[in-house]
Amino acid sequence: MKRLPVIGLLCATALFGLTACSDDSSSPAEEATKAATELCTDLNELRADNAKLKALDPANATKDQVKEAQQAVQDDWNSVKENAGQLKEAERSAVQSAAEGLRKAYEDLPGDTTGQQALTQLQPQIQQLEQATNAASSGLKC
Repeated sequence: MKRLPVIGLLCATALFGLTACSDDSSSPAEEATKAATELCTDLNELRADNAKLKALDPANATKDQVKEAQQAVQDDWNSVKENAGQLKEAERSAVQSAAEGLRKAYEDLPGDTTGQQALTQLQPQIQQLEQATNAASSGLKC
């Protein structure tokens, strides 16, 4: 009977340890999606501000209006450059994470695992890597 409380205590400790190790941070794939969304937003703002600049009437526009419109375009461009870099980093991180997840899952397979069992068990990691590489290689569809 003494083993039951000890086993219960060990299980509770393990469960607490697992929940303590988890965090609410975003996955690499979520970060890539967020960066893509932000980049699309920035590109749309750049287009809109460039259209405003283009729409200024040369006969009536003041130099200050041109300066303000041009500055808005430059600010948008700076945001595009920043988010483009973050997108590339997030995509790289997502592919790296997926590839390492697949490697670790393979290494964790028991030695007597058959090929069929291995493929079945590795399907989630294979799928995640496929999604990450597709996302990294496809263009933005804003």
